[in-house]
Amino acid sequence: MRARAAQEGAGMILAVLLLCGLGQLGTAAPGSQGVKCVVFNDEYMTCMWGDQEDQPAANYSLYYWYQHQPAVTECRRYLRHNGINTGCWFSHSEITLFQTFRVHVNASHGSRIQVIPTYDMKLQDLVKPDPPVNLTLQNMSNHQLQLSWHTPYPRQQCVEHAVRYKSNKDTDWTVHGVSGQLFSFPSVDEEKKYTFQVRSKINQYCGSTQLWSEWSVPMYWGNTMAHNSTGEPMPRYWVRTVLIPVVSGMVLLVLVVMLVRMERVWVVFMPQVPNPSKTFDELFNTHKGNFQEWAGVPKDVVESFTPNYSESICHVSELLPKEGQEPVTDSRAPLGPRSGPLPLKKDIGGL
Repeated sequence: MRARAAQEGAGMILAVLLLCGLGQLGTAAPGSQGVKCVVFNDEYMTCMWGDQEDQPAANYSLYYWYQHQPAVTECRRYLRHNGINTGCWFSHSEITLFQTFRVHVNASHGSRIQVIPTYDMKLQDLVKPDPPVNLTLQNMSNHQLQLSWHTPYPRQQCVEHAVRYKSNKDTDWTVHGVSGQLFSFPSVDEEKKYTFQVRSKINQYCGSTQLWSEWSVPMYWGNTMAHNSTGEPMPRYWVRTVLIPVVSGMVLLVLVVMLVRMERVWVVFMPQVPNPSKTFDELFNTHKGNFQEWAGVPKDVVESFTPNYSESICHVSELLPKEGQEPVTDSRAPLGPRSGPLPLKKDIGGL
């Protein structure tokens, strides 16, 4: 207990000395604009001071403490610009909401110390949530749209939202406050193209702040179809990002399979022309031109076509005409019946 009391007493003494400027405290540092702290989505906090583009050269130091935790702690992670400390980064474990946060920043120029103006802060009033994500549009009945989203802030009951929208024929945004994560758009004109965005801030039940998050990625709706954040229609976007890559991959796979089996494919589409010389090599070289043997005709069939009989020789002669007689035939005589016997002599097989 005594050690703790001594530590708290030492912290209080250090805080008093810092506020007093260590005996050589001057006026506010030239060009200083005070200390501004922002808690980003309850994940980390930054405290910045001065103008980063025109910050006077000095050795800046930040000390902080909480109202019910008098121990003074120096910044562990300084943010630097052009070699000069311009801010301090706080992790989640160093942030305590709903307690008064006190900061002291001094700038030392040799033996002279100057102070950057500061004030007591309540960190729950300095929270800036991250913008909503996963915006989704649903086409309800009677041309009504329903917009939904997700907030990345860990304590969703502490967040309120604002929805803004306009059509391609509007010049100004229409803004509506929303307590939940749904917004119903009463009526849409299918001939127009609409743009929707959402942002968030801590509500009055968890803090008093005007620090809004950045606007979300826009969601588009027009011509009875939703658009993605780039304004491209979703069906076309689906074809370009899903269908075309899938079809291209399948075609590539088919080509690879065809290349692997190219020999079979080549035979199917480009059959080889037969070489007739090789076809008849066996007929002339092996069978010596014997077609029946080469064709595989049975021997008994071949022998059935061989004649097994003999014929007698028949001699026919013409008897020459005697002197004073007309020849048997005369090419100059007219055709017609002829009287008298034909002077022929036949000898048929000795008959």
